[in-house]
Amino acid sequence: MSHTPSLDDYRLLGRSGLRVSPLSLGTMTFGEEWGWGAGPEEAAKIFDLYLDRGGNFVDTSVNYTDGAAERLLGGFLKGRRDRVVVGTKFTMAREPGNPNSGGNHRLNMIRSVETSLRQLQTDRIDLLYLHGWDFTTSSQEVMRGLDDLVTSGKVVYVGICNTPAWRIAEMQTMAELLNWSPFVALQIEYSLIQRTVEHELIPLAASKGMGVVPWSALGGGVLTGKYSRDDLVGDTGQGTASGSRKGVIEASGNLTERSLAVADVVREVAAELGAEPAQVALAWTLANPAVTSPVIGARTLAQAENNIAALDVVLTAEHLARLHSASAPEPIFPRSFMERPLTKGLVFGGASVATRG
Repeated sequence: MSHTPSLDDYRLLGRSGLRVSPLSLGTMTFGEEWGWGAGPEEAAKIFDLYLDRGGNFVDTSVNYTDGAAERLLGGFLKGRRDRVVVGTKFTMAREPGNPNSGGNHRLNMIRSVETSLRQLQTDRIDLLYLHGWDFTTSSQEVMRGLDDLVTSGKVVYVGICNTPAWRIAEMQTMAELLNWSPFVALQIEYSLIQRTVEHELIPLAASKGMGVVPWSALGGGVLTGKYSRDDLVGDTGQGTASGSRKGVIEASGNLTERSLAVADVVREVAAELGAEPAQVALAWTLANPAVTSPVIGARTLAQAENNIAALDVVLTAEHLARLHSASAPEPIFPRSFMERPLTKGLVFGGASVATRG
């Protein structure tokens, strides 16, 4: 009889010894300031459910719902702070018009951490992510600043999100050579409709000791089946962030004909398994051995229950193959060149040689 995984089947985060749940609770939906989140009472119920099931890995950011997410989380953590691994992020601006209230530079890094500590009502951040590369700050400034925060005790581990693979490789190598704190987590958009990260970022994480923590594993809700072709905007599916949840998804570019075609296959597999489409989409993400803990974001208690139940879903090899076929990204250079039969023949001298991928 196979063992059904649960939130208390903990995993190690990257090369660290930190033990985290196989699903992370996202809090971008905590607070109604952005027009589509969960109010304080519903957010508290979602948080309690997650902890009651054995969950211990909570994801937030200094700027989510204008700080409300961290403030709500800080209240929920009272009396149980040491049970929870709290991950938060810096980069995004908190003061419109102030250029130094955003970015990756040391000044914003420190001010953002101090803001998060106040909002979370805690003395430490267990995992601090750089939220997105700003294309202006040097790698050395970032890594030295992060290491200083770890040395100070205000931050325990560091991670990175939404940054080019070559830049992450540079910073991780710098940390290794200078004995600074390395990244232990890589948070990236990863789902059946966003698989381009498989080209460079996911192999990088596996090679350099970072646990992959996917965000938007449900493609912003597209993979749940909640949108149809009637929801497409123009010819591209690109809209603007109108303040509604749908507007955000349109602006992200996830609402396209291709995405809806992938969602159709997800729905077919879910029907065969007697599962929900969201559960199949999450189970597919978890099937990648590089993935440690996808972030689940729920606006209602029912959605949270549904997402956690993804841990019960077992995809067969045939299901995985169908989902892969429907969603596979186009190969890119140089792999597309190096895997041509002529090129491989030249590299290996015409011999058959097993490769490592």
